[in-house]
Amino acid sequence: MTPKRKSQPSSGPASAAGSRSRSRAVEDYLKAIRHLQGSDGSVSTSELAQELQRSPASVTNMVKSLAERGLVEHEPYYGVRLSEAGEREALRIIRRHRVLEAYLIEQLGYSWDRVHGEAERLEHAASDELIERMATALGHPEADPHGSPIPTREGRLDERRYPPLSRIKKGMRATVREVSDSDEERLRYLAELKLYPGTELEVLAHEPFEGSIRIRVAGEDRSLSPSLAESVKVEPQASDKESES
Repeated sequence: MTPKRKSQPSSGPASAAGSRSRSRAVEDYLKAIRHLQGSDGSVSTSELAQELQRSPASVTNMVKSLAERGLVEHEPYYGVRLSEAGEREALRIIRRHRVLEAYLIEQLGYSWDRVHGEAERLEHAASDELIERMATALGHPEADPHGSPIPTREGRLDERRYPPLSRIKKGMRATVREVSDSDEERLRYLAELKLYPGTELEVLAHEPFEGSIRIRVAGEDRSLSPSLAESVKVEPQASDKESES
């Protein structure tokens, strides 16, 4: 009787798909940690679980795996933070995402409320060469369509901190610099208000008891809820910066 051969690990399409899935999960975790890191540079596993909509147990397991690979530093009860290698990889993924968003709008005519989801899907599949060709075709943009800075190919990121519109006082003028891209419906409404990066506006009033914020933009008076105004980052104009100080 011919002895049975031992089965070998599959190296076919199913195995490749599993490898891509694991790689995508790693990239999603690194990007989420980078997004959530506070001033102390640490993120709790419960924060990660909420951000990624995963169970605490699966997050704990993945964090242990990332630590074994040298991508994060994890201390029980003190949270997780990116290592130097993890930071480089996170910035690489962020660059891919934001270059893709810019390319989808500038070259393919996507609206700014649709590109985030498309870029989320494409960032894991596009090669580094393709991303660099896209960046070159765009003239190496410094920011994506929502105003978020794009890391350089070398991994440098100019993260300027701008205050939200909700904190700008009555009578002050400001320029929109960045808007949150996490909600498509909100982006569509901001487009209706013409609140794109680079748009100039004036704060007319803050209604009492956490009421709406009235602004003038493109010659029209508009009202924003406090939560919506919180998602719009602005740069006060020079004369108003001086009057604040």
